Amino acid sequence: MQRADEHLDPPAQLRSVGLRVTAPRVAVLGAVAAHPHSDADEIAAAVRSELGSVSTQAVYDVLKACVGAGLLRRIEPAGSPARYETRIGDNHHHLVCRSCGAVTDIECVVGAAPCLEPSDDHGYVVDEAEVTFWGLCSDCRES
Repeated sequence: MQRADEHLDPPAQLRSVGLRVTAPRVAVLGAVAAHPHSDADEIAAAVRSELGSVSTQAVYDVLKACVGAGLLRRIEPAGSPARYETRIGDNHHHLVCRSCGAVTDIECVVGAAPCLEPSDDHGYVVDEAEVTFWGLCSDCRES
């Protein structure tokens, strides 16, 4: 789990996992922290508004490196582009609106990670469970 002070300091986060501190990496981490559950295009737009010209490929490369280093979590709700968040290491789950695509974090369903125990683990050592709940958010329900 990230320390609270590291979460607010992208350069410290990057150094802690051995990644070089660069302006695009800092901007991507900041964009994801400011807008959790954003997709790569939304993150790229936020990074460009901060830094100017940055290629979409550069943003994808930073996202891949940060996910691989454990700084970001990538989620892939069915029918939606991959989304990214800074909330890592706690095995929380998500609610997804079927109408507008809004994504909301929810805490672990029951107990400690991995939250769910399969009836037969087939010899696997389970270290994470991913649960996605689908429905309509309150804004979509009202309209």
